Amino acid sequence: MTFLLSGIQSFSKLWKCSPCFGLSPGHSCCFFLSDYCGIRNQQRWFSLKSMSPQSTKAGNASIAKARYLRKGDEGSNKQVSSDSPHLFAAGAAKKRSQMNPQSNDQVLSPLKNISIQLPTKPLNSKEWDKLKEDFKGKANFENWISSQMAHCHSPIDVAKSLLAWVAAKNNGIVGYNLLVRYLYLCVFHKQTSEVIDVYEIMRARYKRLESGGYSLLIRGLMHSDRWREALMLLEDIKKVMTPSIKNYNDCIQGALLHQDVNTAWNLYQELLGHDLIPMLETLKAFFDFGKDIKDDHYSSKLLDILLYLRNNQLYPGESFAHSIKTWFESGQCSCCGKTMESIHLSPEEYEFLKRKIIRDVIDGGDQYKKTTPQELKRFENFVKSCPPFDIVIDGLNVAKMFPKARESQVLLDVVSQLAKQNLQLLILGRKHMLTQRFRWRKDEMEKVQKQASCFFADDISEDDPFLLYATLNSGNHCKFITKDLMRDHKACLPDIKTQRLFFKWQQGHQLAIINRFPGSKITFQHILTYDTVVQTTGDSWHIPYDEDLVERYSYEVPTKWLCLHRKT
Repeated sequence: MTFLLSGIQSFSKLWKCSPCFGLSPGHSCCFFLSDYCGIRNQQRWFSLKSMSPQSTKAGNASIAKARYLRKGDEGSNKQVSSDSPHLFAAGAAKKRSQMNPQSNDQVLSPLKNISIQLPTKPLNSKEWDKLKEDFKGKANFENWISSQMAHCHSPIDVAKSLLAWVAAKNNGIVGYNLLVRYLYLCVFHKQTSEVIDVYEIMRARYKRLESGGYSLLIRGLMHSDRWREALMLLEDIKKVMTPSIKNYNDCIQGALLHQDVNTAWNLYQELLGHDLIPMLETLKAFFDFGKDIKDDHYSSKLLDILLYLRNNQLYPGESFAHSIKTWFESGQCSCCGKTMESIHLSPEEYEFLKRKIIRDVIDGGDQYKKTTPQELKRFENFVKSCPPFDIVIDGLNVAKMFPKARESQVLLDVVSQLAKQNLQLLILGRKHMLTQRFRWRKDEMEKVQKQASCFFADDISEDDPFLLYATLNSGNHCKFITKDLMRDHKACLPDIKTQRLFFKWQQGHQLAIINRFPGSKITFQHILTYDTVVQTTGDSWHIPYDEDLVERYSYEVPTKWLCLHRKT
């Protein structure tokens, strides 16, 4: 696809330069971001205050990482080290990977050196000719150099000189890809007048563009006084496809930038109507706009956004959280003292999840690829013959948690410590664990079997279905121990609601071992007592949010909270 630049006297004339504190298990206190700004402002609806779990005095820390008290330490200052993040805490997976590097990780191949250096200043025709002669690549030079310039965000005037050179060689014709890459650079460098020039050319030559071209023009035009024409481009996209969330984000932000609140909200509702999840950047824009508006109707819509975050288990980033805080704040707040929502499922939710897990993961999963219906039936009969378990242990998984220690000794240490608490234990293992060898001593395994019920499956069997079945069948009190985060089994569940309930149940039932030292107790990380979702009691909000620079995986939850409390 090409553009014919006709009726133009000069190509160069056309292209003119132009904290929170974490919740401790067993405690219902809530946490506040400290705020010593705007104390005199008493007109806001909500107030804020920093509050330490150990003291009612306001502190000077703005946001602090979550810390968790060990069981039995309530009322004391003993805390689990922040070096041992909760199993589902944001960034925990990355820390584990750094502590246990895999020797067989594949290393990405380094990028091949390009044959020429990208120009840093505009070139004339002769200089472009020389650069093309020096190019040794097999690709088309014009396409290659424009792609590299877009990737490296080259200056606008350098890219403009490239297009002038191409147009001069081709009777004013510039290829579509080159023009779109130039448009990308104009948008990136926020050169609005250049965006409008490209827009005029495209509008004159084509009735329809591809989605990439539309998206760039929408983003570029939204910052100009011709921003409403971007809405016309959005309508053009709708004729052939559903606009992307980025398209809606750009149009919403443009509408807010130009004070057209109704258009922004209408676009937001339209986005939700397409079952699209808005960008957090979009939601943040509404809060940023609302900080200077005293309007109950607008405030109600912002509260609806907070409910949307809750219902979809979305977590704002640190910048977004501060935007919410700015909207809410009006000086220091007092401790709200509200009880956080429990991580535990209701009886109805538990029975619903139990049926779904048994049907879709255990009966309907792919575990029969690694086990047999006969073995699974044997296990079901075994579980029915035993009293309900308090803790189900993935024996092989737990035994391998500390590679330098003998596996049977690790398992024995864990079982012995739990058995002293008179807990009903189930150990799930493989038959090879009973064979005498260096890492599996028979006498130690006999001690394990004396302190716990044990089921040893065939060596090729999958452990997880057995673990899930035994834990769920024992009742809502039963916990389980494994390093496996069950992501595959969660993916087997049929809908988002069931996946959400599974993750909530998992967080409330999966025990993690923090450390083990020979001759001393094994340290267990106690389970969170509260659910990490946006929460409200009507006059207060608790909002977990992502800390900047902390990489959170999809199966982790934030450790920082924003607490907002309505003034009385």
